[in-house]
Amino acid sequence: MTAMLGRIISTRRAFVTAALLCTVPLGMATPANAQDPYKNPPQNVLDILDAPATPGVQVSPNNQWLLLIDRTNMPSIAQVAEPMLRLAGYRVNPATNGPHGPIRNRGLRVKNIATGVERVIRTPAGGAFLTVGWSPDNQQFAFTNSTPTGIELWVADVATGVARKVTSASLNTLTPGCVWMPDGARALCKFVPAGRPMTPPDSRVPTGPAIQESSPGRSSVIRTYQDLLQNPRDEALFEYYFTSQMAIVDMKTGALSNVGKPGIYLGTSRSPDGQYLLVTRLNKPYSYLVPARLFPQTVEVWNMRGDVVRTVVDVPLQDNLPAQWVRTGPRNVAWRPGQPATLYWVEARDGGDPKAKAATRDRVVSLKAPFKGEPAEIAQTKERFAGMQWGENVALISDYDNPRRWARTWLFNPDAPATPWKLLWDMSVEDVYHNPGDPLSRDTPLGDLLIQNADFLFLSGAGATAEGDRPFLDRLDIRTGQSERIWRSDVSGYEEITALIGNDGRKFLTMAESPKNPPNVQLHDLTANTVVALTAFKDPAPQLTGIRKQLVKYTRKDGVPLSGTLYLPPDYKEGTKLPVFVWAYPQEFQDAAMAAQTRSDANLFTQIGGASHLFLLTQGYAVFDGPGMPIIGGDTANNTYIQQLVASAEAAVDKIVDMGIADRDRIGVGGHSYGAFMTANLLAHSDLFRAGIARSGAYNRSLTPFGFQNEERTFWEVPNLYAEMSPFWNAHKINEPLLMIHGEADNNMGTFPMQSVATGRDGAVKRF
Repeated sequence: MTAMLGRIISTRRAFVTAALLCTVPLGMATPANAQDPYKNPPQNVLDILDAPATPGVQVSPNNQWLLLIDRTNMPSIAQVAEPMLRLAGYRVNPATNGPHGPIRNRGLRVKNIATGVERVIRTPAGGAFLTVGWSPDNQQFAFTNSTPTGIELWVADVATGVARKVTSASLNTLTPGCVWMPDGARALCKFVPAGRPMTPPDSRVPTGPAIQESSPGRSSVIRTYQDLLQNPRDEALFEYYFTSQMAIVDMKTGALSNVGKPGIYLGTSRSPDGQYLLVTRLNKPYSYLVPARLFPQTVEVWNMRGDVVRTVVDVPLQDNLPAQWVRTGPRNVAWRPGQPATLYWVEARDGGDPKAKAATRDRVVSLKAPFKGEPAEIAQTKERFAGMQWGENVALISDYDNPRRWARTWLFNPDAPATPWKLLWDMSVEDVYHNPGDPLSRDTPLGDLLIQNADFLFLSGAGATAEGDRPFLDRLDIRTGQSERIWRSDVSGYEEITALIGNDGRKFLTMAESPKNPPNVQLHDLTANTVVALTAFKDPAPQLTGIRKQLVKYTRKDGVPLSGTLYLPPDYKEGTKLPVFVWAYPQEFQDAAMAAQTRSDANLFTQIGGASHLFLLTQGYAVFDGPGMPIIGGDTANNTYIQQLVASAEAAVDKIVDMGIADRDRIGVGGHSYGAFMTANLLAHSDLFRAGIARSGAYNRSLTPFGFQNEERTFWEVPNLYAEMSPFWNAHKINEPLLMIHGEADNNMGTFPMQSVATGRDGAVKRF
């Protein structure tokens, strides 16, 4: 497949700047070289990539400190090329025993919100840092430092800026790592076991063939996963790197007290009172068909000595759950916030089958320490359970109906489950115009709790409108279920809620930006009617300041309103026609009204980095970003996928041509993942575009026979649909240049690496 599509096949002039994309001129063949050197883009692109990135911002749980994280914009080739093992759905750096991938955080600062005093944290030179969490008193925060040989645990004092390494033991951060204990003097962490032997030897001689066996009479639905175990050697490496020793570490002295024995722990969390642990322990046999999160596992409650207090559930290998099914038995096991040590979990009442007839599909139960006897039921949901948020004396519970894309949320008292529930929201999840926002919560000593002021909760959301997003802060009256708008972002910019200061909603932090100003933190005081800027981050790429962008609206030929964001280069002269690049991603919808809602905003600051298509703006191109490509029709929307896709693209092209921005002979199209799939299909089924760029796409749907995106029908149910939608089956119709870009180890779920590998006539493996 890629042997055909990977070649540039064209009779038309290419529009892409070759140097920008680090490739050869489209339409030209190149000889196979042993190692082509990396090529640099134009200097103005290099200048943007080499500029420091805008710092990241975290707010302390008590809302007294800003943690400012200084970052590099791009990793080096040396960082990207660090050794990598691909094991059971994870990517491991064997040198550090941590996740593979560059860490761009290079410096830490703290700023007092009340006084404005900023202090640099004295971190080790040349380090790479990830924050772990704030101490309960908010006077310290822990972070990790990745070195060439391991991952260190550090702690920083915000009053002095002094940071120090806590222990010489190396962390194992392949699964979630450290959490502070309630006393603020200790932390629970996972470490590489002391005295671990050398890496298991690599035998070059196989002991037998690779065999995959299915149990007789048992059918399974296996999705496409990457980075799976392949052989016994992989199993040995998986056990070696994922085995960790849990320990309580004294954050002052570095002394370690082991908890339990070494094992593979996918999850560990302490009870709010710090007296118990909830542990998810992995079991054998391992699978070569699914990632580790679907391996057999046991969920247990431990005391702090590592003794098992209660086994909550033994979960078998999960390799045969069809789409939208859930497993039976306890799932989503977690600590209840606001209680010292109370578990809650969800159980299916319909056998996990979404098509089974059932009055209620799920129930929620809870069990208090010492975890004896049967759990108490606190709720049932008619549709599939979709989550809970806990307050001090109230809770929000949601369910979700997947066929309808419909969600409901109720307010209720979990300690008096027989009392009537109050329905707050009953709506389509596709309806962004009426999205009520998300309830705000705060990390407290007893867990993450809803922010509550007497009878009021607080909501924040994007505030989508036909003219773009207007983020907001609302106050929700739990007695009436009605919301009152407290604040709304100004129409001239984009400003979203970051944190509430206090519990009354009168003071809050926002991240504010506009087309000309990068994101910065602001403190709002509604009582004093003041706004104070807490940060003053500069534009990292001032050469892009003149970029113009606007929300563009138009209509598809079937009457569906669409929109997208048009970017024009800084030196654009009115009336000039430019080469235009269209970058898009298809989305499925139940009905046209939801598809027509505006999902783009021209008030955001333009930030360009990585492999962004917006770099074409520096080379004299206009970019039409995110034009609507809706596929309408719910579960059967893909029956007209090609027709709707081409109609949407045609409407976008007609609009930018009618605006006088583009001419039809200089328009290209591109996309990532499902957008790459879209790109190849548009070139196969239309002549709207002169070239395409498809990045990390899957092009042959027979390789994902159990469904893809929102398509839940299997290949055997609708084989003609899989064929029609697969650009591989229609590659002979493509007569424009198509540049296909894949990572050698593609990390895009559902895009199996074989999509980007082909064997040439000489037998050599070629990657595209």
